[in-house]
Amino acid sequence: MRRLAPAKVNLFLHILGKRPDGYHNLASVMQQISLFDELEFELCPGGISLSCPGTDLSAGEDNLVYRAAAALFNYTGYTGGVGITLRKNIPSGAGLGGGSSDAAATLVALNELCSLNVSHKELMKIGARLGADVPFFIFGTSAYATGTGTELASLSYVPELNMVLIKPPFSLSTKDVYGGLNLPLTKKKNNYSISRFYDLNDVVRGMRNDLETVSFRMRPELADFRQILMGEGALGALMSGSGPTLFGVFADEKTARQAREAIIKKISSQCLVFFAQSLY
Repeated sequence: MRRLAPAKVNLFLHILGKRPDGYHNLASVMQQISLFDELEFELCPGGISLSCPGTDLSAGEDNLVYRAAAALFNYTGYTGGVGITLRKNIPSGAGLGGGSSDAAATLVALNELCSLNVSHKELMKIGARLGADVPFFIFGTSAYATGTGTELASLSYVPELNMVLIKPPFSLSTKDVYGGLNLPLTKKKNNYSISRFYDLNDVVRGMRNDLETVSFRMRPELADFRQILMGEGALGALMSGSGPTLFGVFADEKTARQAREAIIKKISSQCLVFFAQSLY
């Protein structure tokens, strides 16, 4: 069985405050995009084996894909085994949710392949124990996320988005970025609410990421990458998640593809530059 695991961007990300458990309450719009990891699953007599060809990722029990398979098998008491091959296209440590998406794809695929009959709701609960972004990828559509990111509501409409993404040749620690906010403990309620975007301009007007202040302070060159995106015609540019990937939203596919080609010529070959479109 083969599955594609899409990346995501945060069209906006508001951090509302720090919780007593150390996590943060947030409000965000999360959007899946057409940049995919590929996973293949094959049943075997027993145990879990994972290979990640072409990467330096661990294929052991600390890998999120392995942990997802183990969590599902433990939850259901399944005693069979599976061999999993993960082919990475989404950069790791990029703020694009690649690991969480891989875990979600693993839960959904193995539930089907092994005929485990776990409900969608229960899969999301298992996913939430693996990582805050995992339920979103099981949810499967554009979503308004609250709480720690695991409380999800569908958006009735998001216009087609044509994007260029720049992944710099470094990563940022999510823990360090959130820690840099230095927020006090709070019981602040979420006052944000959104059910749809009316048009592309509506999306651009709402683009905001409260983590940019910290991430840009840690790596000032991120501001240069945003300026490059805007200089090539982006209507708006934003960091996704805790970074360091930045994305620009363009008026149409042609403009975005032309911008990608121009940006590749301008910046270091160590940077990754992608064109992507919104999904669902």
